[in-house]
Amino acid sequence: MLGYIKGLVELVKGLGITGKHLGKHAVTLQYPEEKDIMPERSRGVVVLLSDKEDGSLNCTACELCMRACPTAAIRIIAPRGEDKKKKLELFELDFSLCCYCGLCEEACNFSALKLTGKYEYSTGNKDDLLWDVNKLQDVGRDVDYVDKRKKKVKKVAPKPTETVDSKPKSDEIKTDKIETKPSATENKTDKIETTKPVDEKPKSEGEA
Repeated sequence: MLGYIKGLVELVKGLGITGKHLGKHAVTLQYPEEKDIMPERSRGVVVLLSDKEDGSLNCTACELCMRACPTAAIRIIAPRGEDKKKKLELFELDFSLCCYCGLCEEACNFSALKLTGKYEYSTGNKDDLLWDVNKLQDVGRDVDYVDKRKKKVKKVAPKPTETVDSKPKSDEIKTDKIETKPSATENKTDKIETTKPVDEKPKSEGEA
C-alpha cells in the first residue's frame, strides 16, 4: 500500500513540474530541422586544411600528428622521392579509434589539420568511419583557421629624435672640473723640482 502512495506522490510532483513549463517556449532544438552552432574550439570531426588561395593541401607529410596520436588513429605513408622530399601517398583517419584529444592539432606546425564543430558523421557501417585524404580535405574546405606558417613581422619602433640642449651635460661639467684641479702628486713633484740641492764644500786632504 505504501508503494502505491509513494508512486502517486512522485506522479503528482512530475505533473507539477510539467504544468510550470506548459505553454512556454521549448528550450530544446528540434534536430535535424534545427541545428545548434558549435563554438570555435569544439572537438568534433578532424579535417585536413587547404590553402585559401590556391586550394592546395597544407600537409607536408612530416608525420608529427601520427606520432602524437595516442590511439594510432592516423596512418600516413609518405616515401621520399628523387629530390629527397616526402610525398604524401596515403593519409587515413579512423574515427572509430579517435578520442578527440586534440594532440594532432597541437603537434602540427603547418596548420594542416584541425578539430572542428562538425558532428554529423554517424553511420551504421564501421568501414565508413575510415576517412581518406580526399574526404578529410573536402569536409575541411569551408573551415576557417589561423595559418601558423605565416609569421607576423614585428616592426622596430623608431628611435626618438635627439634634442640639442644649450646647457652642457653633467658629464662634461665633471670632466672640466677634474681637468682644472691639479692632483696631489703633481703638487708634490712641483715642490721637489723647485727645491735646489745644497752645494757641499769639497773636503780638504787633511780632513780626509
